Amino acid sequence: MRLERILHSQGFGSRKACRSMIRNGRVRLAGRIIDDPFAELSTEELVFTVDEQTWSYRDKAYLVLNKPAGYECSHRPQCHPSVFALLPAPLVARGVQCVGRLDQDTAGLLLLSDDGQFIHRWSSGKKNVPKVYEASTAEAVTDAQIQALLSGVHLNGEPTPVHAVACERVAENTLRLTVTEGKYHQIKRMVAAAGNHVERLHRSKIGGFALPSDLARGQWRWLTNADVAALGAFVSP
Repeated sequence: MRLERILHSQGFGSRKACRSMIRNGRVRLAGRIIDDPFAELSTEELVFTVDEQTWSYRDKAYLVLNKPAGYECSHRPQCHPSVFALLPAPLVARGVQCVGRLDQDTAGLLLLSDDGQFIHRWSSGKKNVPKVYEASTAEAVTDAQIQALLSGVHLNGEPTPVHAVACERVAENTLRLTVTEGKYHQIKRMVAAAGNHVERLHRSKIGGFALPSDLARGQWRWLTNADVAALGAFVSP
């Protein structure tokens, strides 16, 4: 693939901008400046440098972000910063989207991609993908509240009771819930219907993939093949 096309596909700008970038000596391969925009390169395991930043070529982008509270999952945030401000500009330019959304005050595991099929697979409520949340509550969690969440609670606007597929008390004021649907403010509404109030909410797992313990709040990394395989664990096709 031509070098200008490679840079364009990775989010470094228009074809014209990428040609200019290359001709101005801003692109290196194995430490050597490549100033020919039309140089043909293999994209397999291709690693290049743009303005001293090292990039690996990826046909599709699959990311995990440890989302902080106070960020909106939108390219056009209304009242808070966008989660896309936490990503390098080329990733935003190539069109990565959130795989589902977290409320601005909810933290934790957020997937992003520019692969439409991947986004649909892991955000569709019809796929019954289990998602695990830790909810810090205003009052101590009771056995009755846990039982209500497991049995099903009535939410305004929902024709049938909504229930957690798993629910446990992990501390006096902390619940761990697993749900497979993606209704609006679902966890908060469920806990409220059970007689408590969510003060902080954190998503820790999607499918069989858990938020990496070494990924700091506000940081992102590429998903590995093992991560994608883990996502599919315990998920119905």
